[in-house]
Amino acid sequence: MEKEKLLEVKDLKTYFLLRDETVKAVDGVSFDVYEGETFGLVGESGCGKSQTCRSILKLLKRPGEIVGGEILYKGQDIVKMDKNEIRNIRGKEISIIFQEPMTSLNPVLKIKTQMFEAFHDSNMSKQEKLEKAIELLKLVGIPSPETRIEEYTHQFSGGMRQRAMIACALGARPKLLLADEPTTALDVTIQDQILKLINSLKDELKMSVILVTHDLGVVAQMCDRVAVMYAGIIVEMTDTVTLFSKPRHPYTYALMGSLPDQSKRGSRLEPITGAPPNLANLPAGCPFAPRCRYAEEICTKERPDIFEIDPGHFTRCHFPEKVRTFTGIIDVPKEEVGNNG
Repeated sequence: MEKEKLLEVKDLKTYFLLRDETVKAVDGVSFDVYEGETFGLVGESGCGKSQTCRSILKLLKRPGEIVGGEILYKGQDIVKMDKNEIRNIRGKEISIIFQEPMTSLNPVLKIKTQMFEAFHDSNMSKQEKLEKAIELLKLVGIPSPETRIEEYTHQFSGGMRQRAMIACALGARPKLLLADEPTTALDVTIQDQILKLINSLKDELKMSVILVTHDLGVVAQMCDRVAVMYAGIIVEMTDTVTLFSKPRHPYTYALMGSLPDQSKRGSRLEPITGAPPNLANLPAGCPFAPRCRYAEEICTKERPDIFEIDPGHFTRCHFPEKVRTFTGIIDVPKEEVGNNG
């Protein structure tokens, strides 16, 4: 049985309209998210991943503005919604886990107060909200929730703050969870616990997840499909197994080549030379051309369109055949990826 589309992002353009320049943070991004799917957005810092997520919930800070495109949630265009209409979507239907819990949680309010705000059923009594909040803290693995719910943010460790923010995001049992680098600044053990928690909650609550990350290891562990972003655009999109076994864009290949590999122990990593382009002054051609080992003259003059190179596999490159078949730095068992959806 084919899964239904929960979210359709079509040619989304989110710009920051400054006095002297326009920063094209998201410049024509399109993708779909299906029911029960974990969809990954991966790329370097500043490539537009977080702004894409914030655009989905219209949480942009001025001078950020959606200037074009559609964001269809269950067929309704979020871009056209007014403030009251979007309030019925935020938290209730679509929730977000922000990148840094220390700055997202209010330090002067108790955890319970912040969790109560996430409950969208105004008919609940204070006692019912308390019981539900304690239940959610148990669900995300916080010990002694009856006691910890009365504490403040500074009394929680980094991992527990992240769990508390996940609990807030799950308050109304959303259909779609936007996880914006949910393991940033956490140690490896806590990272693994948080990722496993999101995966188990996704299955238990039957929700979809958009996972924003720069970590390809996280993508391999969590995602069914993935879009690779660079300079505000998607340069490659396919299922996770195909991405790791046969990347068809030089940027994807370069990202994988910069990862540690046990088979090359003792040898130098291959960094991506150069720096990402200025989003307010993008080059005329492919934005990755100045850093690409395969670039030719056309790459500096004409921006390639994204096209389907294989069934379900999209790339944005003039010469995808030049990208060598990748042998795989990260082993992605097909049966594990298949079980994520």
